[in-house]
Amino acid sequence: MNKNNSMNFETKIIHEGYESEKYSGSLAPPIFQTSTFTFETAQQGERRFAGEEDGYIYSRLGNPTVTMLEERMAALENGEAALAFGSGMAAVSAILLGLTKTGDHILCSQGVYGCTFGLLEMMNDKYKISHDFSAMESKEQLLQAIRPETVCIYVESPINPTMKLVDLQMVAEVGKEKGIPVVVDNTFCSPYLQNPISLGCDVVIHSATKYICGHGDVIAGIAVGKKDFMRKMAMTTQKDIGGIISPFDAWLLLRGLKTLAVRMDRHCENARKLASFLLTHPKVAHVYFPGDEKSPDYAIAQKQMRQPGGIISFTLHGDKETAQVLMNELKLIKIAVSLGDAETLIQHPATMTHAVVPKESREKMGIEDTLLRLSVGLESWEDIRDDLEQALSKI
Repeated sequence: MNKNNSMNFETKIIHEGYESEKYSGSLAPPIFQTSTFTFETAQQGERRFAGEEDGYIYSRLGNPTVTMLEERMAALENGEAALAFGSGMAAVSAILLGLTKTGDHILCSQGVYGCTFGLLEMMNDKYKISHDFSAMESKEQLLQAIRPETVCIYVESPINPTMKLVDLQMVAEVGKEKGIPVVVDNTFCSPYLQNPISLGCDVVIHSATKYICGHGDVIAGIAVGKKDFMRKMAMTTQKDIGGIISPFDAWLLLRGLKTLAVRMDRHCENARKLASFLLTHPKVAHVYFPGDEKSPDYAIAQKQMRQPGGIISFTLHGDKETAQVLMNELKLIKIAVSLGDAETLIQHPATMTHAVVPKESREKMGIEDTLLRLSVGLESWEDIRDDLEQALSKI
């Protein structure tokens, strides 16, 4: 449904990509729970496999429920086309493998998700596709880090879990100047808070498991970009590696998207209040939150994020055991490694999401042993605060 491109975000998340009159008036999109599709004639099958006729063939190659999700996500990220995957890492691996070949180089932001780090190491070990990390604090710094063999600039902003920001418009300008595509993991923001394509970047990736789903019951990934590039990815790395999403999971994401705006507003409101609480607590050493006016990245947050998001990272005075004691004393807040759920979650990156990253590399990324990542949920913020308060009193 692209009848009205001027629709506001809150309307697009409910209506984009679905026209009920085409499906017997069903208000909710139907689930096409099928592995394959029949052809009217042998000749029709031949035309579809040859790419001469549009239509569905096999659900690894396309499915109507999945198409609805892809069209909606493309519209929300202001991109031309999207692909849905079975996990966020399926999306990351498909895009990075699709952009590279042996001997190429990927330039990454100063930190990345632990499994992305593991993928980069595997690509280097098995296929001699190298990578480096850069703080990307200026055009000059970025240009110095680019090699002749650099074929991709890969950015997280905010970076997981340090919450450091990268000026995406600046990186996009360098990418355009050098002819290098810029890929952005936008998981921490969702399309409600940040749109990298509108800032000039080329591909946006989401672990849709997080805010897109919002309910902690789906593993999925999304990639959005130019139509020609996404079609190429669909017919190569997605089709042949096969990391596709199921129709039912796509349907759950469509359902989750309908409340994305109201959920994100609440996540952000709660996070602002809890960040203020943590910033003044004597047992907290540092707080990393894009909404902190004293943060060195505050100007970037104001420039490219509509709100500061629902994730707070903070360090404690003490050591790893101090952080673990705090986690174990929590009553309401759950110890879990995901984010973006209705429940408030806390995790210890050094021993959990980024445990695969060697200690020396973790320290370069700014991941200390006392660093904790808090995914602020939808509960009453006072109840979350009280739980943190009682746990902090035990350390």
